[in-house]
Amino acid sequence: MEKETNKKANKLFYEQKNGYDIIQREELKACEDYCKGYVRFLNDSKTEREAVKNGIELAEKKGFVPYKDGMELKPGTKVYYSNRGKALMLAVIGKKPLSEGAVIAAAHVDSPRLDLKQVPMYEEDEICYFKTHYYGGIKKYQWLTIPLELHGVVALRDGKTVEVCIGRDKSDPVFQITDLLPHLAKEQRKKTAAEFVPGESLNIIIGSIPDEEDAKKRVKLAIMDILNQKYGIVEEDFLSAELSAVPAYDVREVGLDRSLIAGYGHDDRVCAYAELAAILDTEDPERTSVCILADKEEIGSEGVSGMKSRAFERFVGALCDAQGIKLENCFANSFCVSADVCNAFDPVYPDVSEKRNAAKINYGMGICKFTGHGGKSESNDASAEVIAHLRRVFAENNVVWQMAELGKVDQGGGGTVAMYMAERDIDTVDAGVPVLSMHAPYETVSKFDCYMTYKGIKAVYAEK
Repeated sequence: MEKETNKKANKLFYEQKNGYDIIQREELKACEDYCKGYVRFLNDSKTEREAVKNGIELAEKKGFVPYKDGMELKPGTKVYYSNRGKALMLAVIGKKPLSEGAVIAAAHVDSPRLDLKQVPMYEEDEICYFKTHYYGGIKKYQWLTIPLELHGVVALRDGKTVEVCIGRDKSDPVFQITDLLPHLAKEQRKKTAAEFVPGESLNIIIGSIPDEEDAKKRVKLAIMDILNQKYGIVEEDFLSAELSAVPAYDVREVGLDRSLIAGYGHDDRVCAYAELAAILDTEDPERTSVCILADKEEIGSEGVSGMKSRAFERFVGALCDAQGIKLENCFANSFCVSADVCNAFDPVYPDVSEKRNAAKINYGMGICKFTGHGGKSESNDASAEVIAHLRRVFAENNVVWQMAELGKVDQGGGGTVAMYMAERDIDTVDAGVPVLSMHAPYETVSKFDCYMTYKGIKAVYAEK
């Protein structure tokens, strides 16, 4: 009688299982190999520009070519379009016409960071600093005292662009924001976490040795001289620069079993790499496969390189024009996975999550029916049919997945690019890797979940 009861329960109940209880042993090597590639990509992609540059390099090795107006687009053709070097779109032309829609995966390659202000350099009491303006949602106190690298570009008045990267090489110096010693922090400790360090206090130390010249601000002069000799820039050039301070941490395996990966920028380069790797492995799909690596998601997907930009319409519209198909007809029949991370349930902080609906480490790719906050505000709420479609695709391809929710109903929330895809009349659902310590300078993900997200997106690209 007990066995019969268990049989009925197994049939009727929904029960999540740890991925390591499901995965075939022979597939573990594929998981490890995939994660090694991801670690290399993440180490070399600390800004959206670097992620796009590295993505193009990987794509060209797999036969992708830059899209050009009027080029022949037969089934199997692989093209890409770089949007100002800050966002990237790739496509593999399918056997079916675009009137039957495309299969799209959309992630973002920007991450929270500290951007330099346009007039950033100043000297105070013979210490030289850069002033910053933080980008995206951060806990400001987490950025105190950690080692920082400087990445970005300086656009000169004559039209040339100078690339800057200081701190990546082990022989480079790093930068830092100071904090009060505990002995003098009595008043500081009375403040809330949000007030602990004002945004205007996130100033980065860049030097302290004065120039030999008898001038005001001698330390600033000495630092500016170093920059001029190395990069050929003067202070005015900061006005047209995009320079960011990012954590100077290598990506590392976590745990004695090496099951986790810690690094800066998992949100959302872990999903960006998954869909990039998936489309690079896609050959002769039935429907056209499209991969989007967007910018500016952390600040609302604004601007020419964000998901609100018409650049996406321009790229897919060109593909449709080559087949004599209306773009709106393509969109109406398309399917999109908004590949963005979700929060992983953290047993140290259980009170912020509703455990029955929270994603967990090692339980696979997280499907998030809706994001937003409170009453699902600013959210794409995927239909039942869309979720069922994804369930079928994953079941047919042995993809381990789980449902996800971004915290308790009244606790908080967040957004993705999903709602901007849905506004284009494209069926869209959020799905991606669960993350511990999201938006921290050093986030943590599971190797198993990374691999299953790649496998899930690849399965979506391969659907008929």
